[in-house]
Amino acid sequence: MKRILVLNGSPVSNGNTNFLVEAFVKGAKEGGNVVNVCNLNEMNIGHCLGCFGGDWAQEHPCVIQDDMDIIYKHYAISDIIVFASPLYFWGFTGIMKTAMDRMFAAMEGVDSMGNEMWQSNENHKSAMLLIAAAVDEPSNFKAINQYFDEYLHHLGWSDAGRLCVGNLGLHTDHIHHPEALDLAFHMGKTIK
Repeated sequence: MKRILVLNGSPVSNGNTNFLVEAFVKGAKEGGNVVNVCNLNEMNIGHCLGCFGGDWAQEHPCVIQDDMDIIYKHYAISDIIVFASPLYFWGFTGIMKTAMDRMFAAMEGVDSMGNEMWQSNENHKSAMLLIAAAVDEPSNFKAINQYFDEYLHHLGWSDAGRLCVGNLGLHTDHIHHPEALDLAFHMGKTIK
C-alpha cells in the first residue's frame, strides 16, 4: 500500500484532467492505496516569495500561511506525488506551477544548530505525471517532460510513471476517448 497525493492543477472542474484524475484515483484505491486529492483551483495558494525562510522541521514550513499547509500535511506522509494538469503552452497551468514552486519550502530549512540545509529525498518520495492535451504528438510533451525530469532530479525524487494523453482539447473530449481514462485507471491500479 502506498500513500498518494494528487495535485490537480486543472482550472476547469468538469474538464478532461479531472476525469483522468478520477479514473486514476479509482484505480489506485482498487489497488489498495490511500489517496488524497488537492484540487488546486479550489485552494488559496499564494505565489512563492523566494525568501528562503522555510523550515521543513516545523508544522508550517513556509512563511506564507495559506492552503499550502493542507498540501504540506499530505505531502509529509505521502509516498507518491501525482502532478495532474492540462497542458498550457507546453507546460503546467499557472496554479500547478505555483504549488510546485511552493514545495521548495518543504525541502529547505535549518538544522538544530541553525545551519541552513537542503532536505534530500530522505523519505524516498516518487512522483507521477498525468497530462491532458489537445495535440497527440510526442513533440507536444517534450518541454513538460524536460521540466519534470529536472524537477525530479533536483528534488531527488524517483519517477513512478507518466501519462501524457492527447486528443483532449475540448473539455468533454474524454467522452470520445475512453481509452485515456482506461490508461489513467491502469496507471493507478498498478501502484503497489
